[in-house]
Amino acid sequence: MGGPSVALPGGADPAERTRVLRQAHTAFTQDGRVESPVRAVIAKSWRRCVRARVSPECTPRVELAEAELSEYRERHPLARVMPVFRDLVGAFAANGAHLLAVCDARGSLLWVEGEAGTLRRAEDLGFVPGAHWAETAMGTNAPGTAVAVGEAVQVFGAEHFSRRVHPWTCAAAPVRDPRTGGLLGAVDITGGDGLAHPHSLAFVQAVARAAEAQLALLATASPAPADPAAARDTLTALGRDEALLVSGGREMPLGRRHSEIMALLAHHPEGLSGEELAVALYEDESVSAVTLRAEISRLRGLLGARRLLSRPYRTAAPLDADFTAVTRYLAAGAVSAALNRYPGPLLPASTAPGIARLRRRIEDQARAAVIARADPGLLTDWVCSPWGADDAGMWRALAEVLPPEGRPAALARLRSLDRELAAEPALVAGRPERPRRATYPQPARS
Repeated sequence: MGGPSVALPGGADPAERTRVLRQAHTAFTQDGRVESPVRAVIAKSWRRCVRARVSPECTPRVELAEAELSEYRERHPLARVMPVFRDLVGAFAANGAHLLAVCDARGSLLWVEGEAGTLRRAEDLGFVPGAHWAETAMGTNAPGTAVAVGEAVQVFGAEHFSRRVHPWTCAAAPVRDPRTGGLLGAVDITGGDGLAHPHSLAFVQAVARAAEAQLALLATASPAPADPAAARDTLTALGRDEALLVSGGREMPLGRRHSEIMALLAHHPEGLSGEELAVALYEDESVSAVTLRAEISRLRGLLGARRLLSRPYRTAAPLDADFTAVTRYLAAGAVSAALNRYPGPLLPASTAPGIARLRRRIEDQARAAVIARADPGLLTDWVCSPWGADDAGMWRALAEVLPPEGRPAALARLRSLDRELAAEPALVAGRPERPRRATYPQPARS
């Protein structure tokens, strides 16, 4: 059967391989049986597709309209390495029946480029910029599966879960932020059977590594501003128990309390008095002002005394937070772009009253926007996420917009959640919000 990453073993006949894979695809979609020669990476992906209720007859949806797409990809980190992708893949794609595609971390296509005739075929398929090709939307495919598993993937013909995509072969590799290791998206080569060669997989992996090297070089080469206080610091706090602060060019993982303080200051750029900050931080109202001043002193020692001002407490430099970007997109009605920036709730393990209120406000805004859009793909993405798996309201909204044949699984999950909620004594009216636990890998404490 060959190695786990190689779609077509050396010496294998593509036509015969296509025939037996189509038989295996039919066996799985009809009876749930995985037959040879389906590779383990594909079988696992097919099973995830079933759990996400993806249909083998699924069709892609364009979720980023032209104006929204243009703004979103202009700001996306992978825009900085598109010249690398075009230099390494573009000529190869333009001279053959192949395409260069780049997606974000949610599997939304940002760029699709190549020879005109191949682009027209891809447009008929819905493989176009702005379309959502995540596994949860389009089933097994190289870019969507690569961002789902965080590894390079090659998908040949009928290994695709969607029958519409069976004439195509693709290979994709994830691209990560060289500073944080966070997933930025994937680079993909899509075309005909010739791409099933092992060299295609190795090539796209090399392209991804070259892009990461260029991102690292750009980060190193960026000159520090003459006035550090005028630089825009950034705070990453969504989906993390402990935030990551980039200030004055330095990356600083923050402890739990310092994460809460910086998130509150990012939300209140005008500043907070000591009393306001204490009320937002401490459940116990008897906590003394000395305790807060000690926390601020330790934070100043980490940041530098000149970067945190008092009377009121505020940051000296403008502070951009990931959650404020999400709320801006939601306010503009750019729901898909907002979810692209939403890896989970704000500081999910925090019980600080101000953080709990802000977390709930952001989540309520996002939930309301997704429900109002009534898009099965966006709703499916939500309930298949770590933070949305137990969200009964979103399961109910999903069940309402699914076609009749797709509703039983969603309704069964909804009934199960309703039973669990009825048996949960900690969530009765008047009790505080139960602390959330992030299900994501947390950064090491420095």
